[in-house]
Amino acid sequence: MTGPTILRVATRSSPLALWQANWVKSELESAHTGCVVELVKIKTTGDKITDVPLAKVGGKGLFVKEIEEALLDRRADLAVHSMKDLPVEIPTGLHIAATTKREDPRDALISAAGLAFAKLPEGAKVGTSSLRRGTQLRHKRPDLIVVPLRGNLDTRLRKLKSEGLDAVIVAAAGLRRMGWADQVTEYLPVEISLPAIGQGALGLECRVDDARINTMLAPLNDPDTAVCVTAERAFLRRLEGGCQVPIAGYAELQNGQLRLRGLVASLDGKQLVADETRGPAASAESLGKQLAERLLDRGAGKILKEIYSSAQ
Repeated sequence: MTGPTILRVATRSSPLALWQANWVKSELESAHTGCVVELVKIKTTGDKITDVPLAKVGGKGLFVKEIEEALLDRRADLAVHSMKDLPVEIPTGLHIAATTKREDPRDALISAAGLAFAKLPEGAKVGTSSLRRGTQLRHKRPDLIVVPLRGNLDTRLRKLKSEGLDAVIVAAAGLRRMGWADQVTEYLPVEISLPAIGQGALGLECRVDDARINTMLAPLNDPDTAVCVTAERAFLRRLEGGCQVPIAGYAELQNGQLRLRGLVASLDGKQLVADETRGPAASAESLGKQLAERLLDRGAGKILKEIYSSAQ
């Protein structure tokens, strides 16, 4: 008689990360009889540095480096990531074995006075942890004062009151997963705030050569989400972008066709290059590259060069 199959899942220890890891634990234990999932909580560099904007300390890779090290040295069998936090370059020997069905990909506005984005008063202070959100807000409403926020989701929500902000903007997916959707004043349409690459999807990362884990993760993969995120990440990879630059991209399937929208903006929001493309889902990777090339040709390259030059 064999004992239970024990899987060790690496995760950050924030409340939202733990919710996501526990959801994956439940799905795996339901899909595989005799499977027992143990969480391996890891405090990443990004979790330790909470008083400096991500763009100034190395970007999204700060949230995954230590977790990927746990996979490579076999302290964990798989890891759960928010896809929007995952750099496009993954260490040799690791890969994303499954992409879960996407939660609401939009950004959500929570207003202290219950006012929608268009109704916020002139000069309103809006908090966000994201350059991408901040630049799009400035582009649509140059009168707004964008206040950088760091910290876990619950910390950012508390700062709405503690820092006297008029509103904060966070990912709708996190709010919905935590059961806090009742706090949302307005879900921002993608025409106002195009989402981050991979926003709303979870990526399950494991070792490429671990056949057992790859097989066990297969039932959690959502093909439609996976193909959309593939297009978005191909777009981001071609732009060579990270947290230091305001890049957004969102793909969706419509009648079997993939629609991919993307943009690159200057930090002040005054310059914004946006476009979209459509094509067969089977061409997700090439569609992402093509859209990036189009934006680069239309001025995105100049914007990115200026941002990188000023950061050095």
